[in-house]
Amino acid sequence: MKIPEPRGPISTALFGVLPEEPGTAGNTLQALHRMISTRLAATPDIIEDDDLQLTLFCLYELHYSGLEGVSDDWEWAPGLIQVRHLLEGPFEAALRQAAAEAAGEVELPAGAGATSDAVADVLFGLAGRDTGPSLSRFVAKKASMDQLKEFLIHKSIYQLKEADPHTFAIPRLSGRPKAALVEIQADEYGGGRPERMHSALFARTMRGLGMADEYGAYVDAVPALSLAAVNMMSLFGLNRRLRGAITGHLAMYEMTSSQPNRLYGNGFRRHGFDAGVTHYFDEHVEADAVHEQIAGRDLAGGLVEAEPHLLADVLFGATAVMAVDGRLSAHILQSWENGKSSLRAAVPAAA
Repeated sequence: MKIPEPRGPISTALFGVLPEEPGTAGNTLQALHRMISTRLAATPDIIEDDDLQLTLFCLYELHYSGLEGVSDDWEWAPGLIQVRHLLEGPFEAALRQAAAEAAGEVELPAGAGATSDAVADVLFGLAGRDTGPSLSRFVAKKASMDQLKEFLIHKSIYQLKEADPHTFAIPRLSGRPKAALVEIQADEYGGGRPERMHSALFARTMRGLGMADEYGAYVDAVPALSLAAVNMMSLFGLNRRLRGAITGHLAMYEMTSSQPNRLYGNGFRRHGFDAGVTHYFDEHVEADAVHEQIAGRDLAGGLVEAEPHLLADVLFGATAVMAVDGRLSAHILQSWENGKSSLRAAVPAAA
């Protein structure tokens, strides 16, 4: 991915460090560490802080496809990992607070030996609580062509590398939950056929609307909330201690995906697009109706049966995605209903 445009002093400093060799940037990294500490003390909300979320996004990107012109040696450079950890602590704390507010009163399975069915019932109950403004219904019935393109831009930050953050959890699981995650991910990656990978299907949708389909092409356009939604997955997936959270996140993703994707597809069909564009959404209607059962019972439920102490983290991951994605949907809808763009700046492909 190309290095994005900086959004403040922290990302500016990071992008100044990364072209250097890791062994020569000790003093610069120490200065960056101090700058972040100062910024963290001053920011009112790290989840919506453009500078900090972009910085964290690019630090995580070193564990995915990397950044253009940046040495792969930076991925595990101790000084840069310290910088990432400095951001992760407050970010996780903010996510836990948001998740607690989204969860409200949750009736947990009785006793320490919760069954997989009981865990799945709790997760399905949480998924059924979502009564906020529906972005999918707006897309189905009202969204203009420009708004459809904006919608794809927001989604592209994750969908063009769909499934990758959750795959980090595979070696951290065993037995039933591991087998369940591999089954889900095999579908996400097209069952061995690259043209059927969900990321490839989404790229096809973007091309159908005349948009750039390269991963990261629209990072500069999206607000901090869009980055935070992806950073949350990377935080959960890259930290073994949060393996419960990444399974809860995936379970909630699958449980709340099928019907919205049907509506998204309808929105594109309303504008005259054929199956070449809607295939991505249509594929998720069927696939996620199956995946939600596997993710709820065998993945998340199976993990809690094997490691009961992870129940709280499974619920944290599930409610965190509800909270952050809910905030993002509300931002997009409020912008559109006020006749404004939901993006940070005008983008030619969305104009």
